Amino acid sequence: MGTLPTTGENLDLIGFELEEQPSYTHKLDIEGQRVAGMTDKREALRQAVYLILNVERYAYPIYSRNYGSELVDLIGQPMDYAMSEMKRRITDALMQDDRITGVDDWNFETGRKSVLVRFTVYTIYGELEATKEVEI
Repeated sequence: MGTLPTTGENLDLIGFELEEQPSYTHKLDIEGQRVAGMTDKREALRQAVYLILNVERYAYPIYSRNYGSELVDLIGQPMDYAMSEMKRRITDALMQDDRITGVDDWNFETGRKSVLVRFTVYTIYGELEATKEVEI
C-alpha cells in the first residue's frame, strides 16, 4: 500500500478561481411588494444594498451567516454608541458583497427614538446613495 505524496512533481494541487457573482436578478418592486421583471448591474446592486440593510443577520437560516446587518440589538442603547455601531455594522454588512468597494460620507439625523443615517456606497458600477433608519 502506497503513501500519499507530500512533495514532488506528481502532487496535483487543486486550483481555485474567484469569480464575481452575476448581477442579473429578479427585480423587486418594494412599494408594490412584488417581483416585477429582471434587473442587473447598478440597479441590482441598489436592490442588494436594500436587502442587506433590511435582513437581520442570523435571523433567517436561508441566508448565509455573513448576509444581512445586525441593527436590532441597538434598541435601548445610548444614541452615541448606537450611531458609531450603525456605521461599523452597516459597513461590515455591505463589504461582504464583492461589488462594493467602500462606504463613506456618513450623515446622521437623530430623532426622539430613532436614528436616520445617510451614506454613500462606492461600487464597481459607481456611487449609490443609501439610507437606513433604526429605532433606538
